Amino acid sequence: MQPAVFSSTSSRQLCFPPWKSDEFPRKPISLNLIIKSPSKTLTLTRSLTTSINYGPEEGVDNTGPPEPGPKTGPISPAKLPVVVRKSGRVSRYTWDGSRLNLESVDGGGGGAAMCFEDGFRQLFRISGLALRNVFIPKRVTENYMQYVKWKLLHRVFSSALQVLATQAMFRAIGIGFSRSLPSAAAFNWVLKDGLGRLSRCIYTASLASAFDTNLKRVRFSTSVMFSLSIGVEMLTPVFPQYFLLLATVANIAKQISLACYLATSSAVHRSFAVAGNLGEVSAKAQIQSVCFDSLGLLLAAILNLSFKNNPKLLTSLPFLVYPFFAAVDVFGIYQGLKHVHLQTLTKDRLEIILDTWIRSGCVPSPEEVSKEEGVGIFRSRTGKQSWPIRIGSLTVDQQIPKLSMMAMQSLKSEDYYFISVENIRGGLFPQTRQPGLFLCLREGAGTADVTKGLLQACYIRRALLLSSRWVIAAIESSPSDLVVREWCKLLDDTKVAAERSLNLLDDQMAELGWARKNILLSSGEQARYSFIDD
Repeated sequence: MQPAVFSSTSSRQLCFPPWKSDEFPRKPISLNLIIKSPSKTLTLTRSLTTSINYGPEEGVDNTGPPEPGPKTGPISPAKLPVVVRKSGRVSRYTWDGSRLNLESVDGGGGGAAMCFEDGFRQLFRISGLALRNVFIPKRVTENYMQYVKWKLLHRVFSSALQVLATQAMFRAIGIGFSRSLPSAAAFNWVLKDGLGRLSRCIYTASLASAFDTNLKRVRFSTSVMFSLSIGVEMLTPVFPQYFLLLATVANIAKQISLACYLATSSAVHRSFAVAGNLGEVSAKAQIQSVCFDSLGLLLAAILNLSFKNNPKLLTSLPFLVYPFFAAVDVFGIYQGLKHVHLQTLTKDRLEIILDTWIRSGCVPSPEEVSKEEGVGIFRSRTGKQSWPIRIGSLTVDQQIPKLSMMAMQSLKSEDYYFISVENIRGGLFPQTRQPGLFLCLREGAGTADVTKGLLQACYIRRALLLSSRWVIAAIESSPSDLVVREWCKLLDDTKVAAERSLNLLDDQMAELGWARKNILLSSGEQARYSFIDD
């Protein structure tokens, strides 16, 4: 016999089938079993359907089995220590002696008004949870909600701007080609799309490594470019004779921005996926984009309907709202990227980690590194501090200091990098020279070698900042023998310090969630040298 299932608005009951007498042996069996636990005592006697009067508020009765005979009076259901939370409801299992019930424990009623208020709150809570399950992944980082809020602001105003820009371009085609065949307008539209996609391919191929090493900076700069391209599209009705030129320039900028968005989206989503649920985060991001863009379309439609009776004002509407909408769009992108904390290692992020480690003895979290790394277009650690560190290869177009020559001459077969000084030219005043450190990696150098080399370079920089005479020694082509000996001693001491602290550094980085398997380097930083033992 299958158990019967009873359901009601406040409880769910699961009825167990009664035991048949012929299922037991003919010889009667007396069951006197007492189950004890720290909070309860359950007594089972002679019948498997005996009442179990259990509850947190009841005392322990260990006086023995109850007297046989029928029970009189109501039996209070025993509350079992199992609570179920589902769809905003909180329910608890109870046992009334023969049935297992699931009763709601959200709170009792206090009149019709109280019931209505509780029902409204419950409905609001259930709706909020359902909406959250549609838009928000189940397991993400704490900063994800802030990112989604700024994404909402950015997508709504960006979508509204695109609608207004498209309307402006249609108007420009109608003005500029009023006496031409429709096929001419279509040809110009297809031509500007084709040139834009070609430029997108060229940009993606030439800047592929920058999507990893300077992700937030490149994404923000291309987002600003996208907002400016919308402004160029809005100018097409003013200069209809230059429609193809303006539309092509705008579309090239939009295609470059789209390429950057697609290339960096997976890395951004991975930074929020704490349980390996990258697919869920990406899927929810698409739902968010569609819904937020729909709100932008609604905003543009409301603006058009509001000024439909005033054609002159409707024509100038894009120019009136563009400055405000574009500013909000760029501000939303900037604030959203500030809440993206990437766990992958690049040269700049690793340098921030190592500087903080040397200064305080603690590894910073991805959030702390993200704040120092910044999002700005022109912000870069190189050149912003004394003795900047560069990874790459030596350039022969500049005078190489003697200390650099000595570093290459002292290389051994077991060395996978060498560190030297260099003179950095350029900037607003090319005639000025700034001393810096140079790290050159050997073919076959692994992640540990790169980390150790950059850590040693940071140790060297900290020591050099304590003495100003090293600035003159680095610039001079022929330093004194005393400077050469001190430089060699500094290299040996910092190498020992880097090797000693490398394991502890690696353990702390693992605890904070840093991806330590690979270090993402730009195309210039990937240059390697080969060792030849003559």
